[in-house]
Amino acid sequence: MNSRRNFLQKITASAFGIPVLTAMNERPSGILNEVPYEGPMLKVAILGLGSYGNRVAEAMQSCSMAKVTGVISGTPSKIKDWQAKYNIPDKNCYNYENFDNIKNNPDIDAVYIITPNALHKDQAIRVAKAGKHVICEKPMSINAKDGQEMIDACKKANVKLLVGYRMHFEAKTLEILRMRNAGDFGKVLFFQGLCGFRIGDPNQWRLNKALSGGGAMMDIGIYAVNGSRYMIGEDPIWVTAQETKTDPVKFKEGIDETIQFQFGFPGGAVASCLSTYQMSNLDRFFLNGEKGFAEMQPSTGYGPIKARTNKGELTNPHITHQTTQMDEMAAIILQGKKAPVPVDGEEGLKDLKIIDAIFLAVKTGKKVELKL
Repeated sequence: MNSRRNFLQKITASAFGIPVLTAMNERPSGILNEVPYEGPMLKVAILGLGSYGNRVAEAMQSCSMAKVTGVISGTPSKIKDWQAKYNIPDKNCYNYENFDNIKNNPDIDAVYIITPNALHKDQAIRVAKAGKHVICEKPMSINAKDGQEMIDACKKANVKLLVGYRMHFEAKTLEILRMRNAGDFGKVLFFQGLCGFRIGDPNQWRLNKALSGGGAMMDIGIYAVNGSRYMIGEDPIWVTAQETKTDPVKFKEGIDETIQFQFGFPGGAVASCLSTYQMSNLDRFFLNGEKGFAEMQPSTGYGPIKARTNKGELTNPHITHQTTQMDEMAAIILQGKKAPVPVDGEEGLKDLKIIDAIFLAVKTGKKVELKL
């Protein structure tokens, strides 16, 4: 399987005050803290051992507060490879049929679900019923109804539900949000989010509606949906959208190729965004205000992120996003830390409601009102 974002040249809702990053996150990758962390570790099982699962596990080797302690996969050969690489004992290895048994395993605190979108809901509910915290890749599920079921199941089980919004911890992103909150850009007027790449293998799961729930919008498009919210600092109140399809053979019914969508925000700002599987070199955010601007390109890729404002280029050091994400999520779960920008299930649900509305706007050709 190709990497979840290999093709990309590629953060949510209002942050009323962006906290200063921890010392851990201010350091370039590979530089240790002066005082090593000696508290409890978040013990994580990875569910889905594809390319992005491998990327997360690799990044977690540099984490201070989280480590890979278990695996869940339907492919025995992958499990064996991971056991050898990450020193995972047989008792912490599960398949898709028996992973409910993690409820009896103290070596696992949380499960990171990195599988096709349509599988997230059922898998998250099973993890929650087993009494383990849920970390789920984005989009959280394939529609808002399923997302709400995931939230309800985790609340009932008294476990946390977090979504893999790695950009919500990225240093340059947070610096732009700090500047916005400080009034450096003045009243925010406009946001543009361009997200796309030319997708390859026509037989992959991302082009299978039963597994993906849609096309580009359910993959790369969510970056612009989510990014518009955290960059502007508000939730949209209406959406309009238009779909373009030039290759109906590759992009079958229910698989969007290219969607342009527009948002209106309560403060008067508007957003114009593009999500596509048919064009490359699209990974750009632009925020415009009465007094200044911020531009990011690449804006959401694995990095380094490049960003500048009307005051000059941002020079925050690059850290592997998934390393920062998993340490910060460990602090949320173990210490009750508040994320600088939300990464909880409610945050993921808002994006799903917006995506549902985008598809409805495409279908009807009408402006769709949003109540998030």
